[in-house]
Amino acid sequence: MPENENNNDFTEQVQIRRDKLAELTAEGNNPYLITKFEVDSSAIEILENFEELEGEEVKIAGRLMSRRDMGKANFINVEDFSGNIQVYVKIDDVGEEKFNRFKKWDIGDIIGLCGKVFKTKRGEISVHAYSMDLLSKSLNPLPEKFHGLKDTDIKYRQRYLDIIANGDLKDLFVKKQIFWNTMRNILSEKGFLEVETPVLEINSGGAAATPFKTHHNALDIDVFLRISMGELWQKKLLVAGFNKTFEIGRQFRNEGMSSEHLQDYTQLEFYWAYADCEDGMELVKELYRKVTKAVTGGSKFVSHGFDVDMDGEWAIYDFESIIKAKTGVDIYSADTAQIKAKLDEFKVAYEPKLSYWRLVDVLWKVVRKDLAGPGFLVGQPIELNPLPKRRRDDPRKADQIQVIIAGSEMGNGYAELNDPLDLEQRFKEQRLMGEAGDAEAHSHDRDFVEALQYGMPPAFGFGVSERLFSFMMDKPIRECVLFPLMKPREV
Repeated sequence: MPENENNNDFTEQVQIRRDKLAELTAEGNNPYLITKFEVDSSAIEILENFEELEGEEVKIAGRLMSRRDMGKANFINVEDFSGNIQVYVKIDDVGEEKFNRFKKWDIGDIIGLCGKVFKTKRGEISVHAYSMDLLSKSLNPLPEKFHGLKDTDIKYRQRYLDIIANGDLKDLFVKKQIFWNTMRNILSEKGFLEVETPVLEINSGGAAATPFKTHHNALDIDVFLRISMGELWQKKLLVAGFNKTFEIGRQFRNEGMSSEHLQDYTQLEFYWAYADCEDGMELVKELYRKVTKAVTGGSKFVSHGFDVDMDGEWAIYDFESIIKAKTGVDIYSADTAQIKAKLDEFKVAYEPKLSYWRLVDVLWKVVRKDLAGPGFLVGQPIELNPLPKRRRDDPRKADQIQVIIAGSEMGNGYAELNDPLDLEQRFKEQRLMGEAGDAEAHSHDRDFVEALQYGMPPAFGFGVSERLFSFMMDKPIRECVLFPLMKPREV
């Protein structure tokens, strides 16, 4: 319920509205029995096309948001998905009986009306109504539009009220649709096939993350919610002969929440046969630049205190070099005690049982926070991910890239390992890391190793999540989710 649910005034308003509904029902005018209203125009269409529509009949529907009562005439504001428009209602036009019922309508009620487009003496584009219907009764008062919702718990739990009170929030989610549709369209135009892969998996492969575990009753087996966007499945499709695939969907990681992390979120992953990291970087730059322009209207945005220009030159950050330059630590000669001492110096919390390379990764995340980007991180240690190929010039490192923007990772890709013997050995090493307590170690996927034994072409794979959108908007990622997961209400 809204934040003032326990107020006596609120309770009284609810009762008044329910009494009005009972009166309408008794008169044979129950609004919930109406199943359809023919809408042919929206607020924004009327406002933007006034010259063509002046004097024309329109049918609109939306929520009653305000009223100016002048006796036998009223000015009201009706808000639909596109925006807000003024409506003039006069007793002589709608009839005394309907006008008297209309006067009892409440702010928040959903109404439909027919009328003609005109401009008031003050120059405001409006609709002169001659027929009106109550389509749904609002039994609970809306939050005050001016003040909006202040309680964060209520904002997330009753997101629909937050959207009603905050028009900018509605625009945010329209932009989010543009974000994903732009990516989808670009990849489709370049010949990538959109696919769907399983959400429930026997092995939680494709990323270094902690999975959600559940039980499949029909098969009587434990399964995991996927932690990647079908990475191993899409690579099996490369084996099958599909050269370009992608998937956009939800994935799940049973890890901590922060301004950048959620447990379930939308991700894009694409796989491109016969391409390498150089090809991948060019495609990623094109993808990010076009998406930024589609969402923001330009190439620049401010995020987390950084000025970011996607059309600018993209930097190259070397993992080993930048950590040494920023911390003085040589990751290939230091030991676990030295890495922990450096993390303690930076006052960074970490799990004491983490392996050496996981501790190095924690140190990298400290260094990363000062990098504005856009840029690509290269030269990551192979121990942090068993799925990329090794670099030919330095086998200690993965042939991998990560996009860095505003101090955070905004995408990850690499030249896919297609040597089944090498992968088998790496999976064994990952199993040992898991047995030693590394919750993010990759599981040993025998089916995937078997698929590689039939031959997979060299390929580049890449993934990016909705974190990129939240950074473009300069908002915590939870703000950019329509319905964030919430704890149940206390009884």
